[in-house]
Amino acid sequence: MNFEPYPFEKLNNLLKDITPNCEYEPSALTIGEPQFETPGFIQKSLCDNASLLRRYPKTAGEESLREAQRTFIVKRFGIELSDDQIIPTFGTREVLFNFPQFFLFDKKEPTIAFTNPFYQIYEGAAIASRAKTIYLNLTEENNFKPKIDEERLSACHLVILNFPNNPTTSTLSVEELGEWVKLSLKHDFVLLNDECYSEIYTGKPIPSLLEASLHVGNSTFKNVLVINSISKRSSAPGLRSGFIAGDEEILKEYLNYRTYIGCASPLPLQSAAAAAWRDEEHVEAARAIYIQNFEIAREILGVEIPDATFYIWLKVPSPLEFTKKLYEKYNVKVLPGEYLARDDENGVNPGKDFIRIALVEEPKKTKDALERIKECLS
Repeated sequence: MNFEPYPFEKLNNLLKDITPNCEYEPSALTIGEPQFETPGFIQKSLCDNASLLRRYPKTAGEESLREAQRTFIVKRFGIELSDDQIIPTFGTREVLFNFPQFFLFDKKEPTIAFTNPFYQIYEGAAIASRAKTIYLNLTEENNFKPKIDEERLSACHLVILNFPNNPTTSTLSVEELGEWVKLSLKHDFVLLNDECYSEIYTGKPIPSLLEASLHVGNSTFKNVLVINSISKRSSAPGLRSGFIAGDEEILKEYLNYRTYIGCASPLPLQSAAAAAWRDEEHVEAARAIYIQNFEIAREILGVEIPDATFYIWLKVPSPLEFTKKLYEKYNVKVLPGEYLARDDENGVNPGKDFIRIALVEEPKKTKDALERIKECLS
C-alpha cells in the first residue's frame, strides 16, 4: 500500500532548512489539538478507576459509557437510540480507517466519495480498501459545500461527509443534509458524516445527520451513520473516546468485525469518558474560549466568524511561500491548504490558495500569533 505522507510531515519537510526568528516565542497553529487542560473531573475519574486495568474491556464497551453517549445524543439532538444503534469506539480515527475496509470488502469495484479537502484518514481507508475515489470538491464557488452530482454518486458504495467541516469551517443545514440522505436511499449507498466538530459551534447548535434522517422520514437510519468524538468537545484527545451510530443492521455486523481488531478502550478511560459525555458545563466553557479567539481573529485579520470548528481557512497569496516566510520571520507555523487536499480529475487542488490556522491556544497567545500573521501578510 502506498500512503501519502501526513500533512504535518509535508510541513516539516517544507520548513526543515529554515531557522525561525528566535526573537519570537514559537507558535504552532497547525494541529487541531486543544491546548487547554483536560477538565479536572475527567482526570479524577481516570485516576479513581485505575484499578480497573486488571480487567479486559469489552469490544462493545461498558454499559455506563454506552448510556452516557446515548444520553448525550438525546440531550444534544433530541434522538433516542437503541443499544443496537451505537457502538463506542477508540476515538474515531480507527473507525474512519477500518469501517470502509469492513464495508467495502466484498464490493465489486468498490467506490468511495469524500469531501476534498479532507481528513487524510479517509484517503488511507480508500487505499487500504482498493477503492476508487471520487472527490467532492469544497470551493469558494460552491460556498465550501459539496455539489450533488447524482450521476457520479450513483456508482458509490460509501460517501463520507465531514460537517462541520475541517478545514473549511462550512456547515450544512438539516435540509441540505436531508438531500444527501434521500440520495443515499435512492442509490443505496452508505452515507457517513464525520461530526467530530459538532460541539464547537459559535452560535446556534449544528445539526446532525441523524436529525436530517428523521427530517426526511428515514426513522430507522437506513444507510445512515455518524461518528463523533470527545477529543475536541472535552479537550481530551488522549482519552480516545468516540462512537459510531445509526443503521443497526450495518452496526450489528460491524461490531462482530470489531471483535477481531482488538481496539477496545481500557476501562479507566471508558469511565473517564463516560463522565465527560454526561457533562455539558465544561463544553460551554471551551466554546466561550473559541468564540473569544474568533473575535480576536475578526479584529486582527478581518475574517468572518464561522458557524463551527476552531479553524480559519484563510486565502493568502502563494501559500507555500507565505508559510515559509511566516515561520522564518515570525516563528509561527500554519498548514498550507494544498496539503489537506488532492488534485481532482481536472488537476484542480481546492486547497491550493489557502492556509489553515487552528485557534486552539488561549486568547493571549492567539492574539500574539495572529498579530504576527497580519504583519507578515502586510
